[in-house]
Amino acid sequence: MSEHAQPTDSPPGPASGTGVWFVGARGSVATTAIAGCAALAAGLWPPTGMVTETAPFASSGLPALHSLVFGGHDTVDWPLPKRAEVLVEEGVLPHGLVRAVFGELAAADREIRAGGPSAGDVRTDEELIAAFAADIADFTRRSRVARTVVVNVASTEPAPREGAARLPTSSLYAAAALRAGCAYVNFTPSTGIRLDALARASRAATVPFAGRDGKTGQTLLRAVLAPMFRQRALHVRAWSGTNLLGGGDGAALADPAAAAAKNSGKNRVLEDNLGTLPEGQVHIDDVPALGEWKTAWDHVAFEGFLGAGMVLQTTWQGCDSALAAPLVLDLARLTARAHEVGITGPLTELGFFFKDPDGGPPALAEQYDALLGFAARLADDR
Repeated sequence: MSEHAQPTDSPPGPASGTGVWFVGARGSVATTAIAGCAALAAGLWPPTGMVTETAPFASSGLPALHSLVFGGHDTVDWPLPKRAEVLVEEGVLPHGLVRAVFGELAAADREIRAGGPSAGDVRTDEELIAAFAADIADFTRRSRVARTVVVNVASTEPAPREGAARLPTSSLYAAAALRAGCAYVNFTPSTGIRLDALARASRAATVPFAGRDGKTGQTLLRAVLAPMFRQRALHVRAWSGTNLLGGGDGAALADPAAAAAKNSGKNRVLEDNLGTLPEGQVHIDDVPALGEWKTAWDHVAFEGFLGAGMVLQTTWQGCDSALAAPLVLDLARLTARAHEVGITGPLTELGFFFKDPDGGPPALAEQYDALLGFAARLADDR
């Protein structure tokens, strides 16, 4: 990716490249993904953490990193280069990177449009969907990209109330993506495309879509460990966890309704892999002093031969933005390629990336096998 690859108002030429339209474009995940893509395309850093840069995907026809063009929606007007500088201070991005990719960050920032609805916004759901879709379509046209993928990386919203008069914000953006003819990825626990009101539109969509809730830390471990207990016939009696979060995630998940939406995906991984949901809960605490970093603890009480009681405890310390950003780029490339070859509807083969996927096997190893099969399918369609 380079600055000159960003949209211009010059006369259109042949479509090339792939647009990536972030919902939450000035957040930590999007900023890390944009800066990271530029660094990888320039050869400044190796693609650590990017599944699609491994050997099984070399022949899948995925769009090159340097061909990705970024834009998006956000409700804040903090420039991307400034946001990236804060991430350097937090230890998420390496020192010197902002200066090295300043042009790419600035170019992407110019393509970020005001999101919504904000306080006092009187537009109807239909007016908001139409406005968002127009922004995306305009970006696609001016960028001269072959197609655009819309990726939701915004803060988690509470689950919608039954009978609510308005669509959830995430569903407004999902509807706009479908209307603009774009592939769609929901990397958040928010409702997105999974709403009865969007069921007909999603079934009729001529684009692929995938979600929901990226699997980056604690739940990644659960997806690996839970099958082990079941395969070894060990009875899990209780599985409890605690998350200490800072940054925007910590603040957003301090809302009990948003935390409940987040935890539903964590519970689904256990229930799908164990066959039942054991006792225990996940507690999420907002700790602003942690900044962009998080700590997750799990305590698993299980029973072995002749009723012997045992315990497994795990600790995960990491940076969600650095874990999520490469997966977001992976998903953008995979869904763009699926769109190119004419695959439509839910991409069950991408369950490897999600806590609450659109079907497919629950265990991580089986999900990886399905993903490799998808990579081969994309290669066969070249």
